[in-house]
Amino acid sequence: MSDTPATTIVFLLFPGITQLDFTAPAQALSRMPGATLVGAAATLDPIMTDSGFAIVPTHDLQRAPQADILCIPGGHGVADALGDAATVDFVARQAAGAEWVTSVCTGAFLLGRAGLLAGKRATTHWGYTHLLPLVGTEPVKARVVEDGHLVTCGGVTSGLDFALTLIARLRGDTVAQAIQLAIEYDPAPPFPGGHSDRAPKSITAGLRAHVYDAAAARMEAALRA
Repeated sequence: MSDTPATTIVFLLFPGITQLDFTAPAQALSRMPGATLVGAAATLDPIMTDSGFAIVPTHDLQRAPQADILCIPGGHGVADALGDAATVDFVARQAAGAEWVTSVCTGAFLLGRAGLLAGKRATTHWGYTHLLPLVGTEPVKARVVEDGHLVTCGGVTSGLDFALTLIARLRGDTVAQAIQLAIEYDPAPPFPGGHSDRAPKSITAGLRAHVYDAAAARMEAALRA
């Protein structure tokens, strides 16, 4: 409809991004009336994801339009991105003019490095929530956390929950529900343990030892650098 407001949604892209952190909310948000999606990266070269394939940015950091919604995905590449001044400056600059500032998974730490989480309530992937106080944030155990115009969400698949929550805020529940139905987001996982609070202790301990102890230590070192 002609009276639907235009909404520019800018996603930060960086090497080592978790592709579903980006593609899941992008899929839902792209269907929101009036939405235009932008993928901004340091250059226009393809960005290698954690899934072994690349994503092609639409803009570089200098030429990206001002976001109405800024979204920072996560991934193991966040630890390196924390030390890149141009990336952190882009996040801070875009956030200053955005109506909504958001993150998926460990993207929250890039918001934190840009000074956007101090005194706020936020969440991130369960393997990293204990690090949120390092950026002055009150950790909240929730799949989606709203604090004013700041919206953060947990790990990977929670990006869909975040996107639908935001669509409901912007276009109403009926639009959000229609998009949820269109993408057939009707979770019925084969196992009940999708969060460390509910997964078998042996599974959680094994995954921490195999992946998240080292990953969280690397993230902590980058945050303290």
